[in-house]
Amino acid sequence: MAIADKRLQRREIITKAVCGKGRKFQAVTHTVTPPHHPSSILGAWIINHQYEAVKSGDGIEIVGSYDVNIWYSYSKNSQTDVAKETISYVEHVPLSYVDPRHRSSTEEVSAEATQEPNCVEATISSNGASVLIRVEREFAVEMVAETKVVVVVDPTGFEDEDKDADFGLAEGEFDDLDSDLLEEDDL
Repeated sequence: MAIADKRLQRREIITKAVCGKGRKFQAVTHTVTPPHHPSSILGAWIINHQYEAVKSGDGIEIVGSYDVNIWYSYSKNSQTDVAKETISYVEHVPLSYVDPRHRSSTEEVSAEATQEPNCVEATISSNGASVLIRVEREFAVEMVAETKVVVVVDPTGFEDEDKDADFGLAEGEFDDLDSDLLEEDDL
């Protein structure tokens, strides 16, 4: 602060703010064993994704589940069936930024699936009895809490004369404008 600004003071304001953020991408492989030995994979998809976020140590834990559906043929491609399995998971997402001055008793966490779980590959295992599903998913997490921010204040207040700004235009410079040509917003 310069000598001329010695009249300025500081104040601390307590407010809610984003005090932590994180992001995590992960590719995982699940093994699903259908009731019949598959001959070929006709399709694989993921539905019914549900999750919730909880604070855990230095990060946020996401606890969730989704259903894997595999449409496959068996008996030398003479029959088809759909194998269904519910997959549960726990994902720890570390916070890459944390405000050390936040009040831990006021923490609220949230998570958003920036990429819903998606099956990117389905193959028959080497023993021919199960299907390997490669799934990609990504989450972004936030922690909101009360924290202090410091602002500089001028105890003499704000002087209205300081609001006037000089844009370097001479008076009457726009008198020749035709006001009928000005468009009005219809909003």
